[in-house]
Amino acid sequence: MSRVSAIPAGSRTAAVALLERLHAHGVRHVFGVVGREAASILFDEVDGIDFVLTRHEFTAGVAADVLARLTGQPQACFATLGPGMTNLSTGVATSLLDRSPVIALAAQSESYDIFPGDTHQCLDSVAVITPMTKYARQLERPDEITDLVDSAVTAAMTEPVGPGFISLPVDLLGAPLPEDAPPAPEAPRLGKPVATVDAGWQDQVPKVAELIAGAEHPVLVVGASTIRSGAVEQLRALAERLRIPVITTYIAKGVMPHAHPLNYGAVTGYMDGILDYPALDELFGPADVILTVGYDYAEDLRPSMWTRGVDKTVVRIAPTTNPVPRVYRPSVDVVTDVAAFATALDAATAAVEPRTPHDISGLRARIAEFLADPAEYQDGMRVHQVIDSMNTVLEQVAGPGRGTVVSDIGFFRHYGVLFARADQPYGFLTSAGCSSFGYGLPAAMGAQLARPGEPTFLIAGDGGFHSNSADLETIARLNLPLVIVVVNNDTNGLIELYQNMGHHRSHDSAIRFSSVDFVALAQANGVEATRAGSREDLLAALRKGAELGRPFLIEVPIAYDFQPGGFGALSI
Repeated sequence: MSRVSAIPAGSRTAAVALLERLHAHGVRHVFGVVGREAASILFDEVDGIDFVLTRHEFTAGVAADVLARLTGQPQACFATLGPGMTNLSTGVATSLLDRSPVIALAAQSESYDIFPGDTHQCLDSVAVITPMTKYARQLERPDEITDLVDSAVTAAMTEPVGPGFISLPVDLLGAPLPEDAPPAPEAPRLGKPVATVDAGWQDQVPKVAELIAGAEHPVLVVGASTIRSGAVEQLRALAERLRIPVITTYIAKGVMPHAHPLNYGAVTGYMDGILDYPALDELFGPADVILTVGYDYAEDLRPSMWTRGVDKTVVRIAPTTNPVPRVYRPSVDVVTDVAAFATALDAATAAVEPRTPHDISGLRARIAEFLADPAEYQDGMRVHQVIDSMNTVLEQVAGPGRGTVVSDIGFFRHYGVLFARADQPYGFLTSAGCSSFGYGLPAAMGAQLARPGEPTFLIAGDGGFHSNSADLETIARLNLPLVIVVVNNDTNGLIELYQNMGHHRSHDSAIRFSSVDFVALAQANGVEATRAGSREDLLAALRKGAELGRPFLIEVPIAYDFQPGGFGALSI
């Protein structure tokens, strides 16, 4: 049998039905790299879905992840069979651990030639992908494609949200549907993810209200499912009325605006070491009641970070049952939709007097000292200076409640967690759960597509950025007006930190690279670029990039000043 599909003219194929159903579920972009299945699907068969060709399948997965996160609707990524699918799998794993409703699609060998491990390019895709998805199936009949898409979307949009996967044998993808096939029913569109709801959750609300009323220094620890539930405005109003400070995970930065007095910031286990200051003690030590709202262990704010200082009563409010009781056993566990809980708690605390936020003036002064650092270092700028410059320009060009900072993975990311401006939910984006190296460029692509009228600033290290830099050509082709800052020390800096933590020395062969001219690299891919070595130069370059209307890259030589002490919070 031929490996080239012969599609009868005018036929309604499984490929057409696939795209129609994706569109019906709100998918507007499919990111990917196509292989020989192009004989079965062109991706222009249905109006309203744009195919975005990427240079690497990982880029496709992450761009879909971030676009889905910001739109609140599933988005799709596609890969060819075999190595295309395995390349895509890291993007799929990212959407699992970072909680995003991605529909991942991959071609497969012809249905009559699926011998995994023997047929050319044939792997058991479903077996490979199943551990990193919420749903994984292979198409067995052309007329079941609508049902598979519905099932994948339902699984993806159920908390904890995550990817669904469909394997598509190329002959079935191009096969015509039966002429007597009934029309597809209306797609079940979901306004937000479906939560697990404990039948007795409302009985817990008075207990939580009583705990707040009796607390001296309660704190809200907020995770991203608060955003997914649509509870941000309710949470802000509740925090303001009761004067309860808000601490967030990496990805929930922006739940409270950056400069809000009750915004006590995002937490990272690296913060004490970066600041050379007991930040976690100051944030959590006086807190006697901690409400973890929409908290998710995958977001990397560990319970051990808040168990310091006075004795605490801990309340968990989440749209899933507790998956990690061995490391997190709350005193009160409320399993329900976060928005529903916020509404109920607001009513239950109507008579509660405002609390007294505990003092973190020392921590704020230390952060302000870092950001104001005027020094000119001979070996390169410091990351806190770079982020302060990015904050300055983003505030000028974005305005209140707008703009996005994206961070790739590396030691600099934790400076972003501490210092980067975030004035809206998902105003700071990073791979909190999977920490996928090379995440930054595709994440910035997804953010810019989701927020086309707002500036998107990306900070990336030389290691992570160059691991996925081929898609500079993609952003140039799409003319996405990203401002990219590559902080370059020719080193995997975070790994150097871990070497020193474990051995009190570095081993250069495992961390040092030869120099890459990122300005020339960007220009070779059609992206305008410059190099900045001082605050003055960087501010000027950022302003130029923000006004340019097309992608712009700034290479900034940097160096770190770190000591192996101060990172005890990283212990598991």
